[in-house]
Amino acid sequence: MKNFNSLGLSEPILRALSDEGYETPTPIQSKFIPEMIKGGDLVGIAQTGTGKTAAFLLPLLNRIAQNRKSPTPKGCSALIVVPTRELATQIADGIATYAKHVQHSATVVVGGVKPHKQIKRMAPGVDILVATPGRLEDHLGSGRIQLNSTATVVLDEADQMLDFGFVPAIRRILAKLPANRQTVLLSATMPKQIRKLANEFLIDPTEIAVTPESKPIDKIEQTVRHVDKPNKSKMLIEILKGKDVTRTIVFSRTKHGANKISKQMNAAGFKTAAIHGNKSQNQRDKTLREFRAGELGVLIATDVAARGIDIDGVTHVINFDLPEVSEVYVHRIGRTARAGASGIAISLCDSSQRGLLRDVEKLIGRKIPVTGPSAQEVGPETEPEKRGGGQRRQGGGQRKQSGGQNRNRSHNRNRAHKPDNKTSEKRGDFDPAAKPQAKPVSKLARKPKNRSARNPNEQSSKNPGKGQASKPKRSRNRRRNKGAAHRGKPS
Repeated sequence: MKNFNSLGLSEPILRALSDEGYETPTPIQSKFIPEMIKGGDLVGIAQTGTGKTAAFLLPLLNRIAQNRKSPTPKGCSALIVVPTRELATQIADGIATYAKHVQHSATVVVGGVKPHKQIKRMAPGVDILVATPGRLEDHLGSGRIQLNSTATVVLDEADQMLDFGFVPAIRRILAKLPANRQTVLLSATMPKQIRKLANEFLIDPTEIAVTPESKPIDKIEQTVRHVDKPNKSKMLIEILKGKDVTRTIVFSRTKHGANKISKQMNAAGFKTAAIHGNKSQNQRDKTLREFRAGELGVLIATDVAARGIDIDGVTHVINFDLPEVSEVYVHRIGRTARAGASGIAISLCDSSQRGLLRDVEKLIGRKIPVTGPSAQEVGPETEPEKRGGGQRRQGGGQRKQSGGQNRNRSHNRNRAHKPDNKTSEKRGDFDPAAKPQAKPVSKLARKPKNRSARNPNEQSSKNPGKGQASKPKRSRNRRRNKGAAHRGKPS
Protein backbone atom coordinates (compact mmCIF):
# COMPACT_ATOMS: atom_id res chain seq x y z
CA MET A 1 0.00 0.00 0.00
CA LYS A 2 1.30 3.45 -0.95
CA ASN A 3 2.08 6.20 1.53
CA PHE A 4 2.30 9.94 0.90
CA ASN A 5 6.11 9.77 0.67
CA SER A 6 5.80 7.75 -2.55
CA LEU A 7 3.53 10.22 -4.38
CA GLY A 8 6.15 12.82 -5.31
CA LEU A 9 5.12 15.46 -2.76
CA SER A 10 7.68 17.93 -1.40
CA GLU A 11 8.94 17.99 2.18
CA PRO A 12 6.84 20.96 3.43
CA ILE A 13 3.65 19.25 2.25
CA LEU A 14 4.65 15.93 3.80
CA ARG A 15 5.43 17.69 7.06
CA ALA A 16 1.96 19.28 7.14
CA LEU A 17 0.35 15.89 6.48
CA SER A 18 2.40 14.38 9.29
CA ASP A 19 1.30 17.19 11.62
CA GLU A 20 -2.31 16.20 10.93
CA GLY A 21 -1.60 12.50 11.44
CA TYR A 22 -2.14 11.51 7.80
CA GLU A 23 0.08 8.68 6.62
CA THR A 24 -1.82 6.64 4.04
CA PRO A 25 -3.58 8.22 1.04
CA THR A 26 -7.10 7.22 0.05
CA PRO A 27 -7.57 5.38 -3.28
CA ILE A 28 -8.49 8.58 -5.15
CA GLN A 29 -5.48 10.39 -3.65
CA SER A 30 -2.97 7.65 -4.50
CA LYS A 31 -4.06 7.63 -8.16
CA PHE A 32 -4.90 11.30 -8.66
CA ILE A 33 -1.95 13.09 -7.03
CA PRO A 34 0.85 11.64 -9.26
CA GLU A 35 -1.18 12.28 -12.42
CA MET A 36 -1.97 15.87 -11.48
CA ILE A 37 1.68 16.54 -10.67
CA LYS A 38 2.49 15.56 -14.29
CA GLY A 39 0.47 18.57 -15.47
CA GLY A 40 -2.05 17.02 -17.86
CA ASP A 41 -5.82 17.48 -17.86
CA LEU A 42 -7.70 15.23 -15.46
CA VAL A 43 -11.21 13.97 -14.74
CA GLY A 44 -11.80 12.50 -11.29
CA ILE A 45 -14.96 10.60 -10.42
CA ALA A 46 -15.33 9.89 -6.72
CA GLN A 47 -18.09 10.09 -4.16
CA THR A 48 -18.23 12.60 -1.33
CA GLY A 49 -16.11 11.62 1.65
CA THR A 50 -13.37 9.85 -0.34
CA GLY A 51 -10.70 12.53 0.13
CA LYS A 52 -10.93 14.12 -3.31
CA THR A 53 -10.40 17.66 -1.95
CA ALA A 54 -6.88 16.78 -0.79
CA ALA A 55 -6.39 14.89 -4.05
CA PHE A 56 -6.27 18.16 -6.00
CA LEU A 57 -5.10 20.54 -3.26
CA LEU A 58 -1.88 18.68 -2.46
CA PRO A 59 -0.53 18.78 -6.06
CA LEU A 60 -1.43 22.48 -6.35
CA LEU A 61 0.40 23.32 -3.13
CA ASN A 62 3.28 21.06 -4.11
CA ARG A 63 3.75 23.10 -7.29
CA ILE A 64 3.84 26.33 -5.24
CA ALA A 65 6.32 24.84 -2.76
CA GLN A 66 8.70 23.71 -5.51
CA ASN A 67 8.45 26.58 -7.97
CA ARG A 68 6.52 29.56 -6.68
CA LYS A 69 6.09 32.37 -9.16
CA SER A 70 4.91 35.82 -8.16
CA PRO A 71 1.25 36.16 -9.17
CA THR A 72 0.29 38.93 -11.57
CA PRO A 73 -1.81 41.84 -10.22
CA LYS A 74 -5.51 40.95 -10.09
CA GLY A 75 -4.59 37.44 -11.21
CA CYS A 76 -4.16 33.96 -9.76
CA SER A 77 -1.86 31.07 -10.55
CA ALA A 78 -4.56 28.51 -9.73
CA LEU A 79 -8.34 28.88 -9.78
CA ILE A 80 -10.73 26.56 -7.93
CA VAL A 81 -14.40 26.97 -8.85
CA VAL A 82 -17.01 25.49 -6.50
CA PRO A 83 -20.83 25.65 -6.36
CA THR A 84 -21.32 27.05 -2.85
CA ARG A 85 -19.88 29.40 -0.25
CA GLU A 86 -19.64 26.65 2.33
CA LEU A 87 -17.56 24.44 0.04
CA ALA A 88 -15.32 27.40 -0.79
CA THR A 89 -14.72 27.99 2.92
CA GLN A 90 -14.01 24.30 3.47
CA ILE A 91 -11.41 24.28 0.69
CA ALA A 92 -9.81 27.46 2.05
CA ASP A 93 -9.48 25.72 5.41
CA GLY A 94 -7.80 22.79 3.65
CA ILE A 95 -5.32 25.13 1.99
CA ALA A 96 -4.44 26.66 5.36
CA THR A 97 -3.91 23.19 6.84
CA TYR A 98 -1.79 21.65 4.08
CA ALA A 99 0.20 24.79 3.20
CA LYS A 100 1.16 25.95 6.69
CA HIS A 101 4.85 25.28 5.93
CA VAL A 102 4.69 26.80 2.44
CA GLN A 103 4.89 30.48 1.55
CA HIS A 104 1.68 31.14 -0.34
CA SER A 105 -1.25 33.49 -0.80
CA ALA A 106 -4.87 32.43 -1.17
CA THR A 107 -8.27 34.07 -0.97
CA VAL A 108 -11.95 33.28 -1.34
CA VAL A 109 -14.34 35.18 -3.61
CA VAL A 110 -18.00 34.39 -2.94
CA GLY A 111 -21.33 36.18 -2.79
CA GLY A 112 -23.23 37.09 0.35
CA VAL A 113 -20.47 39.41 1.57
CA LYS A 114 -19.37 42.89 0.51
CA PRO A 115 -16.95 42.76 -2.42
CA HIS A 116 -14.59 45.52 -1.27
CA LYS A 117 -12.33 43.28 0.83
CA GLN A 118 -12.22 40.72 -1.97
CA ILE A 119 -11.14 43.39 -4.44
CA LYS A 120 -8.43 44.61 -2.06
CA ARG A 121 -7.06 41.07 -1.51
CA MET A 122 -7.04 40.36 -5.25
CA ALA A 123 -5.29 43.61 -6.22
CA PRO A 124 -1.71 42.26 -5.86
CA GLY A 125 -2.71 38.81 -7.16
CA VAL A 126 -2.77 35.47 -5.30
CA ASP A 127 -1.40 31.98 -5.75
CA ILE A 128 -4.79 30.29 -5.29
CA LEU A 129 -8.25 31.75 -5.77
CA VAL A 130 -11.30 29.80 -4.56
CA ALA A 131 -14.50 31.20 -6.03
CA THR A 132 -18.17 30.62 -6.72
CA PRO A 133 -19.30 31.28 -10.30
CA GLY A 134 -21.62 34.25 -9.71
CA ARG A 135 -19.30 36.55 -7.77
CA LEU A 136 -16.34 35.52 -9.92
CA GLU A 137 -18.21 36.64 -13.04
CA ASP A 138 -19.02 39.95 -11.36
CA HIS A 139 -15.33 40.66 -10.74
CA LEU A 140 -14.31 39.44 -14.19
CA GLY A 141 -16.86 41.76 -15.77
CA SER A 142 -15.53 44.77 -13.85
CA GLY A 143 -11.89 43.89 -14.58
CA ARG A 144 -11.04 43.43 -10.89
CA ILE A 145 -10.02 39.82 -11.49
CA GLN A 146 -8.06 38.66 -14.54
CA LEU A 147 -7.38 35.07 -15.55
CA ASN A 148 -4.84 35.56 -18.33
CA SER A 149 -2.01 34.17 -16.15
CA THR A 150 -3.90 31.25 -14.58
CA ALA A 151 -2.00 27.99 -15.09
CA THR A 152 -4.45 25.56 -13.46
CA VAL A 153 -8.22 25.54 -13.05
CA VAL A 154 -10.11 23.04 -10.90
CA LEU A 155 -13.87 22.51 -11.25
CA ASP A 156 -14.97 20.81 -8.05
CA GLU A 157 -18.41 19.19 -7.61
CA ALA A 158 -19.11 19.59 -11.33
CA ASP A 159 -22.35 17.62 -11.18
CA GLN A 160 -23.66 20.00 -8.54
CA MET A 161 -22.74 22.96 -10.75
CA LEU A 162 -24.97 21.38 -13.38
CA ASP A 163 -27.84 20.84 -10.95
CA PHE A 164 -27.67 24.46 -9.76
CA GLY A 165 -27.65 25.85 -13.31
CA PHE A 166 -24.04 27.09 -13.35
CA VAL A 167 -22.80 25.37 -16.52
CA PRO A 168 -23.37 28.45 -18.77
CA ALA A 169 -21.34 30.54 -16.30
CA ILE A 170 -18.60 27.89 -16.22
CA ARG A 171 -18.37 28.00 -20.01
CA ARG A 172 -17.92 31.77 -19.94
CA ILE A 173 -15.26 31.53 -17.22
CA LEU A 174 -13.30 28.81 -19.03
CA ALA A 175 -13.37 30.88 -22.22
CA LYS A 176 -11.36 33.60 -20.42
CA LEU A 177 -8.53 31.25 -19.40
CA PRO A 178 -5.27 30.68 -21.32
CA ALA A 179 -5.34 27.83 -23.83
CA ASN A 180 -2.22 26.20 -22.36
CA ARG A 181 -3.68 25.72 -18.86
CA GLN A 182 -4.18 22.52 -16.89
CA THR A 183 -7.88 21.77 -16.38
CA VAL A 184 -9.06 19.43 -13.63
CA LEU A 185 -12.68 18.36 -13.25
CA LEU A 186 -14.02 16.43 -10.25
CA SER A 187 -17.49 15.03 -9.83
CA ALA A 188 -19.35 12.42 -7.82
CA THR A 189 -21.34 11.43 -10.92
CA MET A 190 -20.84 11.98 -14.64
CA PRO A 191 -24.07 13.14 -16.33
CA LYS A 192 -24.08 13.61 -20.11
CA GLN A 193 -23.87 17.40 -19.83
CA ILE A 194 -20.75 17.20 -17.66
CA ARG A 195 -19.20 14.68 -20.04
CA LYS A 196 -19.91 17.11 -22.88
CA LEU A 197 -18.31 19.96 -20.91
CA ALA A 198 -15.20 17.85 -20.28
CA ASN A 199 -14.93 16.89 -23.96
CA GLU A 200 -15.22 20.54 -24.95
CA PHE A 201 -12.70 22.13 -22.59
CA LEU A 202 -10.26 19.36 -21.57
CA ILE A 203 -7.49 18.09 -23.86
CA ASP A 204 -6.91 14.31 -23.83
CA PRO A 205 -7.79 14.07 -20.13
CA THR A 206 -6.79 11.15 -17.96
CA GLU A 207 -9.91 9.81 -16.26
CA ILE A 208 -9.65 8.34 -12.78
CA ALA A 209 -12.77 6.74 -11.34
CA VAL A 210 -12.65 5.32 -7.84
CA THR A 211 -15.35 3.18 -6.29
CA PRO A 212 -14.62 2.58 -2.61
CA GLU A 213 -14.61 -1.02 -1.41
CA SER A 214 -17.42 -0.03 0.89
CA LYS A 215 -19.49 2.73 -0.69
CA PRO A 216 -20.54 5.45 1.77
CA ILE A 217 -24.14 4.88 0.71
CA ASP A 218 -23.87 1.23 1.84
CA LYS A 219 -23.28 2.40 5.40
CA ILE A 220 -26.50 4.40 5.45
CA GLU A 221 -29.75 2.81 6.54
CA GLN A 222 -32.29 4.20 4.08
CA THR A 223 -36.05 4.11 4.56
CA VAL A 224 -39.05 5.91 3.09
CA ARG A 225 -42.31 6.86 4.78
CA HIS A 226 -45.39 7.47 2.67
CA VAL A 227 -47.42 10.32 4.13
CA ASP A 228 -49.98 12.92 3.10
CA LYS A 229 -48.35 16.30 2.58
CA PRO A 230 -50.31 18.03 5.41
CA ASN A 231 -49.05 15.39 7.86
CA LYS A 232 -45.35 15.69 7.03
CA SER A 233 -44.59 18.11 9.86
CA LYS A 234 -46.34 15.86 12.37
CA MET A 235 -44.33 12.86 11.16
CA LEU A 236 -41.09 14.85 11.32
CA ILE A 237 -41.79 15.73 14.95
CA GLU A 238 -42.38 12.04 15.66
CA ILE A 239 -39.03 11.12 14.08
CA LEU A 240 -37.09 13.85 15.91
CA LYS A 241 -38.41 12.59 19.25
CA GLY A 242 -36.49 9.33 18.78
CA LYS A 243 -33.85 8.60 21.43
CA ASP A 244 -31.09 7.93 18.90
CA VAL A 245 -31.69 11.18 17.01
CA THR A 246 -28.95 13.52 18.22
CA ARG A 247 -27.75 15.57 15.25
CA THR A 248 -30.04 15.84 12.23
CA ILE A 249 -30.11 17.61 8.88
CA VAL A 250 -33.57 18.09 7.35
CA PHE A 251 -33.66 18.92 3.64
CA SER A 252 -36.32 21.20 2.20
CA ARG A 253 -36.79 21.87 -1.49
CA THR A 254 -37.32 25.62 -1.05
CA LYS A 255 -36.09 28.47 1.14
CA HIS A 256 -39.63 29.30 2.23
CA GLY A 257 -40.19 25.67 3.15
CA ALA A 258 -36.99 25.60 5.21
CA ASN A 259 -38.10 28.65 7.20
CA LYS A 260 -41.55 27.18 7.74
CA ILE A 261 -40.22 23.81 8.91
CA SER A 262 -37.77 25.50 11.28
CA LYS A 263 -40.55 27.61 12.79
CA GLN A 264 -42.79 24.55 13.26
CA MET A 265 -40.02 22.47 14.84
CA ASN A 266 -39.01 25.29 17.21
CA ALA A 267 -42.65 25.59 18.27
CA ALA A 268 -42.61 21.84 18.97
CA GLY A 269 -39.68 22.26 21.37
CA PHE A 270 -36.69 21.45 19.15
CA LYS A 271 -33.79 23.85 18.77
CA THR A 272 -33.43 24.36 15.03
CA ALA A 273 -32.27 26.91 12.49
CA ALA A 274 -32.67 27.21 8.74
CA ILE A 275 -29.79 27.71 6.33
CA HIS A 276 -30.33 28.76 2.73
CA GLY A 277 -29.28 31.25 0.08
CA ASN A 278 -31.26 34.16 1.49
CA LYS A 279 -29.29 34.06 4.73
CA SER A 280 -26.23 36.29 4.95
CA GLN A 281 -22.81 34.69 5.15
CA ASN A 282 -22.50 35.69 8.82
CA GLN A 283 -25.86 34.07 9.61
CA ARG A 284 -24.89 30.88 7.81
CA ASP A 285 -21.51 30.71 9.53
CA LYS A 286 -23.11 31.27 12.94
CA THR A 287 -25.72 28.55 12.32
CA LEU A 288 -23.07 26.04 11.25
CA ARG A 289 -20.91 26.84 14.29
CA GLU A 290 -23.87 26.26 16.60
CA PHE A 291 -24.80 23.03 14.83
CA ARG A 292 -21.21 21.79 14.94
CA ALA A 293 -20.96 22.65 18.65
CA GLY A 294 -24.20 20.84 19.45
CA GLU A 295 -26.09 24.00 20.39
CA LEU A 296 -28.54 23.20 17.59
CA GLY A 297 -29.86 19.67 17.30
CA VAL A 298 -31.56 20.10 13.94
CA LEU A 299 -30.39 21.96 10.84
CA ILE A 300 -33.01 22.72 8.17
CA ALA A 301 -31.25 23.21 4.83
CA THR A 302 -31.78 23.64 1.13
CA ASP A 303 -29.57 21.74 -1.30
CA VAL A 304 -27.54 24.78 -2.32
CA ALA A 305 -26.72 25.81 1.24
CA ALA A 306 -25.86 22.26 2.33
CA ARG A 307 -23.11 21.73 -0.23
CA GLY A 308 -19.77 21.82 1.53
CA ILE A 309 -21.18 21.05 4.98
CA ASP A 310 -18.68 18.56 6.38
CA ILE A 311 -19.68 17.86 9.97
CA ASP A 312 -18.97 14.58 11.72
CA GLY A 313 -21.55 13.00 13.97
CA VAL A 314 -24.68 13.65 11.88
CA THR A 315 -26.85 10.70 12.85
CA HIS A 316 -29.87 11.36 10.63
CA VAL A 317 -30.64 12.95 7.29
CA ILE A 318 -34.34 13.52 6.62
CA ASN A 319 -35.69 14.40 3.20
CA PHE A 320 -38.77 16.46 4.02
CA ASP A 321 -39.09 16.83 0.25
CA LEU A 322 -37.51 14.46 -2.25
CA PRO A 323 -35.14 16.23 -4.65
CA GLU A 324 -36.14 16.87 -8.25
CA VAL A 325 -32.71 15.68 -9.43
CA SER A 326 -31.95 12.10 -8.40
CA GLU A 327 -28.20 12.63 -7.99
CA VAL A 328 -28.92 15.23 -5.31
CA TYR A 329 -30.36 12.45 -3.13
CA VAL A 330 -26.93 10.81 -2.96
CA HIS A 331 -25.30 14.10 -2.00
CA ARG A 332 -27.94 14.75 0.66
CA ILE A 333 -27.66 11.45 2.47
CA GLY A 334 -23.87 11.67 2.21
CA ARG A 335 -24.02 14.27 5.00
CA THR A 336 -24.30 11.31 7.40
CA ALA A 337 -22.05 8.24 7.69
CA ARG A 338 -18.93 10.42 7.60
CA ALA A 339 -15.47 9.23 8.59
CA GLY A 340 -16.47 5.57 8.55
CA ALA A 341 -19.51 5.98 10.79
CA SER A 342 -22.98 4.68 10.00
CA GLY A 343 -26.04 6.83 9.49
CA ILE A 344 -29.78 6.87 8.87
CA ALA A 345 -31.61 8.54 5.97
CA ILE A 346 -35.40 8.88 6.05
CA SER A 347 -37.45 10.25 3.15
CA LEU A 348 -40.98 11.60 3.59
CA CYS A 349 -42.79 10.92 0.33
CA ASP A 350 -46.21 12.39 -0.41
CA SER A 351 -48.40 11.22 -3.29
CA SER A 352 -47.01 13.84 -5.70
CA GLN A 353 -43.39 12.74 -5.19
CA ARG A 354 -43.63 9.03 -5.94
CA GLY A 355 -42.18 9.54 -9.40
CA LEU A 356 -39.16 11.22 -7.82
CA LEU A 357 -38.81 8.25 -5.47
CA ARG A 358 -38.77 5.85 -8.42
CA ASP A 359 -36.06 7.96 -10.07
CA VAL A 360 -33.92 7.77 -6.92
CA GLU A 361 -34.38 4.01 -6.64
CA LYS A 362 -33.38 3.61 -10.28
CA LEU A 363 -30.23 5.65 -9.70
CA ILE A 364 -29.05 3.78 -6.61
CA GLY A 365 -30.10 0.41 -8.04
CA ARG A 366 -32.29 -0.72 -5.18
CA LYS A 367 -35.72 -0.39 -3.63
CA ILE A 368 -35.79 1.74 -0.50
CA PRO A 369 -37.60 -0.11 2.32
CA VAL A 370 -40.94 1.37 3.39
CA THR A 371 -41.65 2.09 7.05
CA GLY A 372 -45.30 2.45 8.06
CA PRO A 373 -48.24 2.51 5.64
CA SER A 374 -47.73 1.55 2.01
CA ALA A 375 -48.24 4.03 -0.78
CA GLN A 376 -51.57 2.43 -1.66
CA GLU A 377 -52.79 2.78 1.90
CA VAL A 378 -51.95 6.47 1.93
CA GLY A 379 -53.79 7.15 -1.31
CA PRO A 380 -53.47 7.29 -5.10
CA GLU A 381 -50.53 8.95 -6.78
CA THR A 382 -51.10 12.57 -7.80
CA GLU A 383 -49.50 14.87 -10.33
CA PRO A 384 -46.19 16.38 -9.20
CA GLU A 385 -46.25 20.00 -8.12
CA LYS A 386 -45.26 22.39 -10.86
CA ARG A 387 -42.58 24.92 -10.11
CA GLY A 388 -40.89 27.53 -12.24
CA GLY A 389 -38.68 24.99 -13.95
CA GLY A 390 -36.75 22.09 -12.47
CA GLN A 391 -33.23 22.59 -11.25
CA ARG A 392 -31.66 20.67 -14.10
CA ARG A 393 -33.43 22.83 -16.67
CA GLN A 394 -31.78 26.05 -15.55
CA GLY A 395 -29.51 27.85 -17.94
CA GLY A 396 -31.80 27.16 -20.91
CA GLY A 397 -35.36 27.91 -21.83
CA GLN A 398 -34.83 31.47 -23.06
CA ARG A 399 -31.77 30.77 -25.17
CA LYS A 400 -33.37 32.26 -28.30
CA GLN A 401 -33.28 35.76 -26.86
CA SER A 402 -30.46 37.88 -28.18
CA GLY A 403 -27.76 40.08 -26.76
CA GLY A 404 -27.09 41.14 -23.20
CA GLN A 405 -30.75 40.87 -22.22
CA ASN A 406 -30.56 37.11 -22.55
CA ARG A 407 -27.44 37.00 -20.43
CA ASN A 408 -28.99 39.15 -17.71
CA ARG A 409 -32.12 37.02 -17.61
CA SER A 410 -30.06 33.85 -17.52
CA HIS A 411 -28.09 35.28 -14.60
CA ASN A 412 -31.22 36.28 -12.72
CA ARG A 413 -32.78 32.87 -13.23
CA ASN A 414 -29.62 31.08 -12.10
CA ARG A 415 -29.23 33.40 -9.10
CA ALA A 416 -32.36 31.95 -7.51
CA HIS A 417 -30.46 28.68 -6.99
CA LYS A 418 -26.91 29.86 -6.63
CA PRO A 419 -24.94 28.87 -3.50
CA ASP A 420 -23.19 32.29 -3.38
CA ASN A 421 -26.41 34.37 -3.34
CA LYS A 422 -24.59 37.32 -4.94
CA THR A 423 -25.99 40.80 -5.45
CA SER A 424 -25.06 42.07 -8.89
CA GLU A 425 -24.10 45.69 -9.25
CA LYS A 426 -26.04 45.70 -12.52
CA ARG A 427 -29.36 45.04 -10.88
CA GLY A 428 -29.83 48.78 -10.35
CA ASP A 429 -30.73 48.95 -14.04
CA PHE A 430 -34.06 47.38 -13.14
CA ASP A 431 -34.88 49.75 -10.28
CA PRO A 432 -38.34 51.26 -10.97
CA ALA A 433 -37.20 54.48 -9.24
CA ALA A 434 -34.16 54.88 -11.45
CA LYS A 435 -33.91 58.03 -13.58
CA PRO A 436 -33.95 56.30 -16.99
CA GLN A 437 -37.50 55.16 -16.25
CA ALA A 438 -38.64 58.55 -14.95
CA LYS A 439 -38.29 60.31 -18.33
CA PRO A 440 -40.91 58.39 -20.33
CA VAL A 441 -43.33 58.75 -17.43
CA SER A 442 -42.99 62.55 -17.46
CA LYS A 443 -43.58 62.65 -21.23
CA LEU A 444 -46.73 60.63 -20.91
CA ALA A 445 -47.88 62.90 -18.11
CA ARG A 446 -47.70 65.96 -20.38
CA LYS A 447 -49.95 64.50 -23.09
CA PRO A 448 -53.19 64.61 -21.13
CA LYS A 449 -52.39 68.24 -20.27
CA ASN A 450 -52.15 69.16 -23.96
CA ARG A 451 -55.29 67.25 -24.77
CA SER A 452 -57.21 68.96 -21.98
CA ALA A 453 -56.37 72.35 -23.54
CA ARG A 454 -58.43 71.28 -26.55
CA ASN A 455 -61.39 70.25 -24.38
CA PRO A 456 -64.23 72.73 -25.01
CA ASN A 457 -65.38 72.69 -21.40
CA GLU A 458 -61.93 73.39 -19.97
CA GLN A 459 -61.22 76.13 -22.49
CA SER A 460 -64.55 77.78 -21.73
CA SER A 461 -63.76 77.83 -18.03
CA LYS A 462 -60.37 79.40 -18.68
CA ASN A 463 -61.90 82.02 -21.04
CA PRO A 464 -65.30 82.78 -19.52
CA GLY A 465 -65.96 85.88 -21.61
CA LYS A 466 -65.58 84.25 -25.01
CA GLY A 467 -68.54 81.90 -24.94
CA GLN A 468 -68.20 78.74 -26.99
CA ALA A 469 -64.71 77.51 -27.75
CA SER A 470 -63.61 76.80 -31.32
CA LYS A 471 -64.09 73.38 -32.77
CA PRO A 472 -61.30 70.92 -32.01
CA LYS A 473 -60.31 70.73 -35.70
CA ARG A 474 -59.92 74.50 -35.96
CA SER A 475 -58.00 74.57 -32.69
CA ARG A 476 -55.53 72.00 -34.02
CA ASN A 477 -55.02 73.99 -37.24
CA ARG A 478 -54.52 77.21 -35.35
CA ARG A 479 -52.03 75.48 -33.03
CA ARG A 480 -50.16 74.06 -35.99
CA ASN A 481 -49.91 77.36 -37.89
CA LYS A 482 -49.61 79.90 -35.08
CA GLY A 483 -48.11 77.83 -32.32
CA ALA A 484 -46.13 80.47 -30.50
CA ALA A 485 -48.71 83.27 -30.81
CA HIS A 486 -51.56 81.01 -29.82
CA ARG A 487 -49.74 79.79 -26.71
CA GLY A 488 -48.90 83.38 -25.82
CA LYS A 489 -52.54 84.56 -25.50
CA PRO A 490 -53.59 85.65 -22.03
CA SER A 491 -56.21 83.41 -20.46
